[in-house]
Amino acid sequence: MTPSAPSSPFPSPSPAPSLLIRNAAAILTGLPGPGERHPGPDLRVRDGCIEAIGALAPLAGEAQIDATDCAVYPAWVNTHHHLFQSLLKGDPAGLDLSLTPWLGATPYRFRAAFDEATFRLAARIGLVELLRSGCGTVADHNYLYYPGMPFDSSAILFEEAEALGLRFVLCRGGATRTRQLESELPQALRPESLDAFLADCERLVARYHDPAPDAMRRVAMAPTTPLYSMAPEELRACARSARRLGIRLHSHLSETVEYQNTALARFAATPVGFCAEHEWLGPDVWFAHLVKLAPEEIRQLGASGTGIAHCPQSNGRLGSGIADIPALEAAGVPVSLGVDGAASNEAADMISEAHAAWLLQRARRGEAARPLAQGGSFEGGADAARVEDVVRWGTAGGAAVLGLSRVGTLREGMAADLAIYRLDDPRCFGLHDPGIAPVASGGRPALRALLVGGRLVAEHDQVAGLDLAELGAQARAAVRALRERADRLAA
Repeated sequence: MTPSAPSSPFPSPSPAPSLLIRNAAAILTGLPGPGERHPGPDLRVRDGCIEAIGALAPLAGEAQIDATDCAVYPAWVNTHHHLFQSLLKGDPAGLDLSLTPWLGATPYRFRAAFDEATFRLAARIGLVELLRSGCGTVADHNYLYYPGMPFDSSAILFEEAEALGLRFVLCRGGATRTRQLESELPQALRPESLDAFLADCERLVARYHDPAPDAMRRVAMAPTTPLYSMAPEELRACARSARRLGIRLHSHLSETVEYQNTALARFAATPVGFCAEHEWLGPDVWFAHLVKLAPEEIRQLGASGTGIAHCPQSNGRLGSGIADIPALEAAGVPVSLGVDGAASNEAADMISEAHAAWLLQRARRGEAARPLAQGGSFEGGADAARVEDVVRWGTAGGAAVLGLSRVGTLREGMAADLAIYRLDDPRCFGLHDPGIAPVASGGRPALRALLVGGRLVAEHDQVAGLDLAELGAQARAAVRALRERADRLAA
């Protein structure tokens, strides 16, 4: 039996009227150019916003956080996840497979095995993992929907995020098509009708969506994969419905060469060209992955302002490749970071993702180096990504693709979403620049504090009301239950 996961185990955090963060060793702001660092060393938070940054004197009775020997970043913004996969880490059946066979071996095999309690537990585990890495905003691409579903997975996700004090964007996934005959599928794998999909999106927008620039809840329309999940005319209907509702569009695209193969064979177009034909490009659209792109596709994405959720660890784990982020950014593509689902990224936290993004962009550039005799002109790729670039992608970049204009940077007037990292682990000792430690040193640094909208959601590496040992025990029991259910369904 899977242990039940109560709906609200955490006390609701409340913002301090005035809070002074004192004596930070380094402050990275998420801003571009000369403002990417601030000398500080102090930040004042009042009524959920950043009121001032500089050398600040404490006010009478003001709450304080000592940030001595700590680095302060904007809270990370994760723009692509599949939280239900947090109970599917390291599945041996899919561990060494590339994307297409992996989909059948792991996420599709287990999908029908999730019940309400297991889904809630998976969401909680994923959100806690993100929170403890300093993440304040999560966009989850949830595609666990089917006709007659006995629980509301959307409501569970919003409830779990709210209980932890996190900003949450539900990317409402789903499909009206399947690659198998519907009559042969179990109920939990059957596709929805377009009318049912659009009606549920409207329900979710009416119930949850807040258009405010610092909203705690948002909804995006997110058919799972444009080339496979819906008919072309249905994609166009989705795009028009989303824009009528005032919400954004999200999906997977060009993760592997199979996207290119499919688009060319079925539609005589590139994947990006196909999306352009069906109104799926624009500043209100962002795609996960975008690993395999032709030069003209990069130009189309940039010209339209379409964004990317860069997922380097999942793309590496599945052997898909490395997205050319410098080329995309130079073309005008808004860049953000996403951890993707834990079934293809066993380190589904933003610190690990940022570290991988920093290293892999450099490695990608270095792979293009050639000796002089073969026309080469450079030795390596260490200029491909700086720590400050990665922080900007993972904070301000994420807020931009989600349309949260008061989130993602540390400056006066912005929402007080910030992570304070302790640098007291040996991996940080000896650093000449403490500001790079959270990204460059590898491994998760301990959180001195995490604030979201001025609310203290974690302090001294602890989440109030969270028993990690109990959460781990629940996870182990749930993995056993999922495996048993999946085996019975396959029999």
